[in-house]
Amino acid sequence: MPDEGDEQGGGQPKKPRSFWKELPLLVGIALVLALVIKTFLVQAFSIPSNSMQDTLQKGDRVLVDKLTPWFGSEPERGEVIVFHDPDQWLAGEPIPEVNVIQKGLSWIGLMPSAEEKDLIKRVIGVGGDTVECKGTGPVLLNGKPLDEPYVFPGDTPCSVDEYGGQFKKKVPEGMVWVMGDHRQDSQDSRYHQRDRNEGFVPVDEVVGRAVVIAWPPTRWATLPVPDTFDQPGLNAALGAAPGFLGLAGALPIVLWRRRAVRRSAS
Repeated sequence: MPDEGDEQGGGQPKKPRSFWKELPLLVGIALVLALVIKTFLVQAFSIPSNSMQDTLQKGDRVLVDKLTPWFGSEPERGEVIVFHDPDQWLAGEPIPEVNVIQKGLSWIGLMPSAEEKDLIKRVIGVGGDTVECKGTGPVLLNGKPLDEPYVFPGDTPCSVDEYGGQFKKKVPEGMVWVMGDHRQDSQDSRYHQRDRNEGFVPVDEVVGRAVVIAWPPTRWATLPVPDTFDQPGLNAALGAAPGFLGLAGALPIVLWRRRAVRRSAS
């Protein structure tokens, strides 16, 4: 049965647009969505070196969560993060050549960018923490030794050298201390203590947290926070707080009892 509009107008129903006419619109929408996802949600990054072995291999592609920082979330201990070069950490490193197609795909987030000067390391300490290396380790975090099974086989958690391998640093607020899992092949916070940030990475320079190895398929894996960062008493400030609160709560009771004893004695 023809509808009322067809009867009144006397015209034929409009033909749907052909696929080829719709294609530019679909491509445009897809590009906008890809750009939004890259900017606010998730972005792919390529691992350029061996500094995070064996957790990450050179050439791996990781997906980085860029959403949570928009809600005020800051890096936490044990997370693998991507961050912008804080102060010439990559000075002198060659930039691979890319063609126009690769540039376009990286711009919308469908390929990792080869031109962005970003690094990837593991967060060891956050604002307020004290990170220390004595001898070959283990790394001490607020005085607690870290059990680091992710450290590259054959490496020691700390390096004995004159370039920064031995240190004791308190992390300022708004900063993080980062180290590579391949400790003897990672130019991380230890070896940039003379830069303007004293080796620390400003939280504002953090792009996001690497959450999964997406490529190659045989390397697919998530990147969880290791259990060693959940050990009791690791956060010295929080560990001391219950004792302090208990003392503060007990003080009025002690004073009241002393006054009661004095009154009964008199």
